[in-house]
Amino acid sequence: MSNMIFTSNLTFEYHGHHEHNVKAIDDLNIEIKKGSFVAVLGHNGSGKSTFAKHLNALLLPSDGSVYVDSMDTRDEKNLWNIRQTAGMVFQNPDNQLVATIVEEDVAFGPENLGVRSDLIRERVDEALMTVEMLEYAKHAPHLLSGGQKQRIAIAGIIAMKPKCIIFDEPTAMLDPIGRREVMDTIKKLNKEEGITIILITHYMDEAVQADYVYVMEEGKLVMQGMPKEVFREVEELKKLGLDVPQVTELTSKLIAEGIRMPSDILTVEEMVVELCRLK
Repeated sequence: MSNMIFTSNLTFEYHGHHEHNVKAIDDLNIEIKKGSFVAVLGHNGSGKSTFAKHLNALLLPSDGSVYVDSMDTRDEKNLWNIRQTAGMVFQNPDNQLVATIVEEDVAFGPENLGVRSDLIRERVDEALMTVEMLEYAKHAPHLLSGGQKQRIAIAGIIAMKPKCIIFDEPTAMLDPIGRREVMDTIKKLNKEEGITIILITHYMDEAVQADYVYVMEEGKLVMQGMPKEVFREVEELKKLGLDVPQVTELTSKLIAEGIRMPSDILTVEEMVVELCRLK
């Protein structure tokens, strides 16, 4: 399986006043395979959103390099293809909705790509069906719930047929129902459509659902592995100022009390199975 994203010694500095530069990303080496679902964790200021903006060339490296589907983001000739390959969904859907009717909003991206009008109609319907919002095609986006708006924003990206979608804290402004709606959509895009998913988040319960997890701190990569490997390091994550999934926290406390159970429990279902075995 080849890489969708590959970074080599990626470094990025924000240039401040009086020649005071802030290094937001520091020598970052990451590989993300095609068709995978990867979560990137870190508290505010860890560099994870800056990293996300490098993945469709919204930002360019100060040093090192970023390759998207083998295309170097520093080469201007690649910019158009990179933006088509890697779509981005941000945390505030209101900033991504541009039209007064849902279907017109979803059509905006393909229109700008120069897609034929008959194909645009097809793409819009397909995208709305994928996010289960086809019945809202004629609605006004501003009348929808937060979760519904975010799903419309996702549909707008899907209609452009990207191979990869970067979600930069897409559920940060949503209530629990909206968060669940969006996460269900993200998993569906990955499992059923084969789209590479990169989820930037600080919600541990979302990261648990990924195939692989990267943890950032002060622009550096400090932990990585499958969710079960990363989240068993409860104390290490807490030192980084991160929470752990509630079930993992409970597991850690039960083990500390002398109850024998695996340290890599991530879901309520797994916890129930282990508790039943104790009887």
